[in-house]
Amino acid sequence: MTNETRQPTVVEPGAGPVIAAVGDHYRFLAVGGQTDSRYAIWHATVHPGGGPPPHVHSREEEGFYVLSGELTFFANGESFVGKPGTFVNLPTGCEHRFRNETDEPAEVLILVAPAGLEEMFRRTGVEVTGEDLSPPTVTPEEIERIKSIAPEYGVEIRAPEH
Repeated sequence: MTNETRQPTVVEPGAGPVIAAVGDHYRFLAVGGQTDSRYAIWHATVHPGGGPPPHVHSREEEGFYVLSGELTFFANGESFVGKPGTFVNLPTGCEHRFRNETDEPAEVLILVAPAGLEEMFRRTGVEVTGEDLSPPTVTPEEIERIKSIAPEYGVEIRAPEH
């Protein structure tokens, strides 16, 4: 941790880099370089049918706040539906995944602490620009790329596809 005074981070609506990863869009709002690696937070658009494969984090807690739509969370053998206003915290070591099982996109804030996981998405996804955020196609190459890179970030992918 540094002793210097950091400046506030302000991200205007619609600003921030957007990464298409595992079929979803992640707009980064604050990353480790802005938070002294304490946390990272991003706005996720989880498209119908979207969500990551089952996985386990060995380093960070992961929190979700559902803004709109619905996400079904699967954690440690249980499932539950997160509707707008629902907060879910998934502790380190908890096998989990989430999926949009509806016909409408879901919007969710995702927070990880400590930061670092956002870099995995930068390396495995594709940065997109412009206003067209149509659902990205998940390719076998992307799945293989994330499976090979995830261990560097303390993440174990538990399924070959999502």
